[in-house]
Amino acid sequence: MRKVLVLASASSARRRVLEGAGVPFAQASSGTDENRLKATLQARSAPDMARALALAKALAVSARKPGALVLGADQVLECEGRLFAKPCDKNEARAQLVRLRGRGHRLVNGLALVRDGQVLWQYDDEARLWMRDFDDAFLETYLAGTGPEVLESVGAYRLEGSGAQLFARIEGDFFSILGLPLLPLLEALRREGILA
Repeated sequence: MRKVLVLASASSARRRVLEGAGVPFAQASSGTDENRLKATLQARSAPDMARALALAKALAVSARKPGALVLGADQVLECEGRLFAKPCDKNEARAQLVRLRGRGHRLVNGLALVRDGQVLWQYDDEARLWMRDFDDAFLETYLAGTGPEVLESVGAYRLEGSGAQLFARIEGDFFSILGLPLLPLLEALRREGILA
């Protein structure tokens, strides 16, 4: 019987990373109320929060997919001690970008692999990014040129698109910035028999 990987996320960026790497998988939304769960995790560090969110998503999908290897993933953005959530609309995206411009922030990822409710592997990492100090005119041009995908990112940007123009410098793995630390994940998937 072929082993099955299920991505417990509706993220199009994570889907594209897995597809690009040739990983066979299905995708299922976890249905997890992330905002409610984050509220209960506020006292935790960003890595602890990212791992806990990833695990909650994986466990929710695992309960519905017996026998499947389920991948949960989450990303937390922290800037100067403040945690950011995905913006609800373009006005909120604008406010976030104003808060981030000219500053550094970190993206912290958490991953979890679960089968039948059993945790098989957990991982976290981070990348650091510094936004350039762009002016308001550039910000408005950027927002006008983005579609609804700007609301799918915790930082209101996609580094793999025009969001790259917002940055002066980055440190860390590109795949981690996209929300899926790929190389450690591929190794874990080989151990679990999903990949040769």
